[in-house]
Amino acid sequence: MRTGNEPVTARSPLRLRFWLSLWGMVWGAAGAAAFALAGRPGWAAACAALVVLAGVDLVVVVRHMRQGPHYQPGRDVPPYKPPRRGG
Repeated sequence: MRTGNEPVTARSPLRLRFWLSLWGMVWGAAGAAAFALAGRPGWAAACAALVVLAGVDLVVVVRHMRQGPHYQPGRDVPPYKPPRRGG
């Protein structure tokens, strides 16, 4: 159930997603290189796909971070349209 204070108490996971994407890119690249050197092209391709996926997520996260905070209604704006009385 909504309480109406969601805009005040909401926390953005963008910074966490940024670091997890970066971490995924590093490990994916290391895995792709290791599997390529070990002669496992299938696993190397899977790790390379992980690097691409993490890179796309990183671009999206950085874009959202640069956009800054978006409009959020103040405390005086109810979370839903108030019911009409008397009728």
